[in-house]
This record gives sequence, structure tokens and C-alpha cells, in this order.
Amino acid sequence: MSKTSTNKNDILLEVKNLQVFFPIHGGVFQRKVGEVKAVDGISFNIMRGETLGLVGESGCGKTTVGRAIINILRHVSPDVHIGGSVVYRDKNGKETDLVNLSTKDMRAYRSKIQMIFQDPYSSLNSRLSVKQIVAEPIELHKPEMSKKEVNDQVEWLLQKVGLQPEYAARFPHEFSGGQRQRIGIARALATNPDLIICDEPVSALDVSVQAQVINLMEDLRQEFGISYLFIAHDLSVVHHISNRIAVMYLGNMVEIGEADQVFFEPKHPYTSALLSAVPQPDPRRKDKQRIVLEGDIPNPLNKPSGCSFRTRCPIAKPDCANAVPPMQDKGAGQLVACPYV
Repeated sequence: MSKTSTNKNDILLEVKNLQVFFPIHGGVFQRKVGEVKAVDGISFNIMRGETLGLVGESGCGKTTVGRAIINILRHVSPDVHIGGSVVYRDKNGKETDLVNLSTKDMRAYRSKIQMIFQDPYSSLNSRLSVKQIVAEPIELHKPEMSKKEVNDQVEWLLQKVGLQPEYAARFPHEFSGGQRQRIGIARALATNPDLIICDEPVSALDVSVQAQVINLMEDLRQEFGISYLFIAHDLSVVHHISNRIAVMYLGNMVEIGEADQVFFEPKHPYTSALLSAVPQPDPRRKDKQRIVLEGDIPNPLNKPSGCSFRTRCPIAKPDCANAVPPMQDKGAGQLVACPYV
């Protein structure tokens, strides 16, 4: 992947010190007894026309970041605490912080930020036809379009994602997983968005189908200039599609850099361990050593002080417990949250 611009005018989305804390209630009166710090003060940018890969172990907060950006968390958990800012910048340069927008105010921005969900079997309404599924966001966000124009748009979108127009009359249960995910992509494209948040979009698919969907998404990015936040745990897939990669651990960002930098020259000890677990296609190669981390992942309810990775880190120092390490540039724009690498 080519390097991306760092001009502020090219920044589509700017996430600053994002926090998402879910309260834990207990006792007879269900009072708050603690909180899960799912996302604990992370910052990053998404540039226009780029794909930012977001990786990390299950439970590190990746999906929560995506849902916080699209502002749907309060529908799932009304008493969730969301701090920081998510600034969306439109093509005219107007900036809007999405974090505190009401449902009514957020509606105007949902056409510009769409989401592709992980499970293609549960993310589509089984009672609606493919035509109804893809047409729904068009009718909602573009009410001025006639019925014929909507039908033509649905047909065009299905062709763009590699499905035949006659499939529009069918229902989701008549399709394979890969075809369902293509329908989900067509639905996300329907409003001509600037950003699509992809939450593990290929993890439920067979490997051969994964490659087809990934290549389709990359073709659409190049054709329409869409930006992606590509959330996944498969580093090989993320490296293939991403311009930059961001690595999370237990709610914190530990490394961000160009895709080749992070994949081939990781700086943070956690990123190195994560990459060492990627399966080798050639079992005869012996040049890659597996890094096995000591201990278990800490309980999110009781995170370690300071650096959340210090309890498993091979290069941890006593002062790592004092404060969360800031992201530091280690050269060529590769940001790492560790002063000792």
C-alpha cells in the first residue's frame, strides 16, 4: 500500500482521547459497583480514501471503537460513559463532533458513515427481500428519489458487488455467506458514504470467499474514494487491505504505522507477539520465532495501573506502573506507546 497524506484537509475522521466505560451494577439496589474501561483514551485519524486496519485480541475494544464512531452505543447501553471526541470533517471542511449528537441530529450523518457487520447471517432482515434491504437506506436518506430511480440504483449496486440484478427478488436465506456479505456491502454503499466501518467483515467466511470480498472492497475503495475502518484480528488480511495499521491492547492503542512498517518491523512488544502468532504458509521456514507471552490477559474490571501490557511485557520496567505511556514517533511516522523500544 502507498503512503497516505498527512495534510489536515485530507483528514476525514479525527478521534481524540476516546473513552467508553460500561458501568457494572450489583447488590439489592443495583448500584454501580465498578466499570469496564472498554476503550481507555485512544486517538487516531482516518484519511480520505484510505483503509485503517484496527487489530487486537478478542475483547480489546475494537468493535466498541467502531460503534462509538457511528454513535449507536447508547441504544445498546443507555448509561454508558463516552468521553473524548470523534470529529467528522465533510468535503467543505465543516467539522462536527459526533460523540454527543442526539439520535435525531446523528441521522444527517448516518448516510456518510455506514457499517458492515461481522455476521452476514444475522445482519440482514430475513423478512425483507434483497431489493428492500438495499433500497431501505436510499428511501430513508434520499426521499426525493422516485421509485424507478431507487430500483435502478438497487440494480446498479447489486451489479457493483458482483450479484445479478434478478437476485433482488430473493430473500437472505437463499444466499451463501459470501453472497450475504456482498448484500451487506451493497446496503452500506447505497447512501454514497465517505466512511464504512467494517466490523470483522470476513471472519465468518471461508478463506476463498474472504479473498473475493476483500478484493471487492479494495476495488470499491479505489473507484469511489471510500475510507474504511477495517476491524479484524487476522493480521494477514489486515495487512493485505490496509494503508495503515493500528494495534489495540485492553482498551489502549499501542502502535500505529504504515501497514508494511507494522507488519514487517513492529516496535511494540505486544505487536511483535501478535505477529509471531500469524501462521506460516511454509512450515519448513525456521526464521520466524514464536513469542509466547507470560501470564493471562488482565481482567478489564481491574486493569493494571500505568501501561496495561506491563504485566506480560518482556521489557517492562518498574516505572511502567506509574502512568499510561504516550504515543511516541519512533521514525517515519510509526507511533508506539512504549518509551523503551
